[in-house]
Amino acid sequence: MPRHPDRPSALAWQVFRASEAIRLGLVTAHKLRSSAWVNLRRDIYADSRLDLDHTLACRAASLQLPPGSALAGPSAALLYGVEHAAEFSDEVHVASPRTAGLRSQRGLRVHLTDLRPSTSPPAATALLTPVPLPAPAPLSPDVPLSPHVPLSAHSSLPTHSPAAIGAAPSPAPGAIRTALQPRDASRSTPQPRNVTGSTPQPRDTTRTRPQPWDTTRSAPPPRDAARTGPQIGQGAVGAVGAVGAVGVVDVAGVAGTTGVVGGAGRPEDPTVAGAAPIAVAAAAWALPRTDPATAAWETAVWLEPLRAVGIVDSLLRKGLTNRDSLTAIGVRNADRPGGRRARWVFGLADPGAQSPPESELRVRLVLAGLPRPVARHPVRLASGLVLHPGLAWPEFRVAVEYDGNSQADAEQLHRDRWQLNQLVCAGWIVLHAPGRRLRHDFPALTREVHAALAARGWRR
Repeated sequence: MPRHPDRPSALAWQVFRASEAIRLGLVTAHKLRSSAWVNLRRDIYADSRLDLDHTLACRAASLQLPPGSALAGPSAALLYGVEHAAEFSDEVHVASPRTAGLRSQRGLRVHLTDLRPSTSPPAATALLTPVPLPAPAPLSPDVPLSPHVPLSAHSSLPTHSPAAIGAAPSPAPGAIRTALQPRDASRSTPQPRNVTGSTPQPRDTTRTRPQPWDTTRSAPPPRDAARTGPQIGQGAVGAVGAVGAVGVVDVAGVAGTTGVVGGAGRPEDPTVAGAAPIAVAAAAWALPRTDPATAAWETAVWLEPLRAVGIVDSLLRKGLTNRDSLTAIGVRNADRPGGRRARWVFGLADPGAQSPPESELRVRLVLAGLPRPVARHPVRLASGLVLHPGLAWPEFRVAVEYDGNSQADAEQLHRDRWQLNQLVCAGWIVLHAPGRRLRHDFPALTREVHAALAARGWRR
């Protein structure tokens, strides 16, 4: 049977610094080259079972962020739920103060600013709100911790109050610390074997039996007091670069049975004596990021217009920001580089767009000199039926419908065609814009839309 990858429990489903994991004895440089891990950035590795998406890239980059920095632009938009904002191979965008010393590198685009960017970290109560759970059974030494079960569900793990969590050392932005404890020193050392050839001595039955792991010990103190950052309950929420909620995960209940946290229980595993907590990247919701309106402004300035408008459309459609917020930030940053471009992109945005290709089609038609269409304009028919064509010019009764992946669903295609036929019967001109024509035959598509509008009285 194939051998299963060896992953210590403390590193399972995590993003971490390889140098620190090696120093603590959790892995070796040789094991990091196995299929169990994937190298994301220099000295930063992750469990290979994690999805290779931009969220993972952001988590990896967060371990390099100095205080005062935050994920920004399309990277922040993706963390807010705009899935098409960035791919795994795209650069991670970061806003950082000039004095922080962070510079752009492969896969990381750093935007230096003299202003303190406003961030929108999640509420700290997300980790502090108690969740009612049934009384769990005692944790068996033979059962490893599951990454899908909250650590609070294991009865052998100590329970931390919010005050206790706030007193733990805070890592760098975007990182949490998993506490490692040394093996109980009260465990006796096995007696050496008799190699003299004399009569073996009877077994000493008075030897001290291994003691259960002491779960009352607290996490070790920080190695460097200067690295301790804002704590929960001490104004960390709202600070740029500060993690909204720092989770301190204590896995002391496992270390005593395996020798090394996450080991397979082999007695030859070395003990990590006096080990300090290991920094792992925080979950996506806890990563520092600029607020949605700022992320929209940054996206409009940094990306090319077609892509930027699609992201701003999604931020508006999801209710993460609104027109008033975009107008306000546009006015506030009017004198900054890119301010005019951002206001132009905001003017093209429309929360009615349902997909990035629809946003691209709308913007390209406007850039081609056609009047601006309305996304998902409601059209009430005489029968009382209300239809919403993808793009519409109500005053000319002309509509354009983007055909994307509807071919994959025959039933959906049938419904769309029936609704468009109802529009035609009501006196509308309906044109179809397949994705292939958008990519390879857009000039001809533009001429067709121009002719339809001209037939209804539009003049350039």
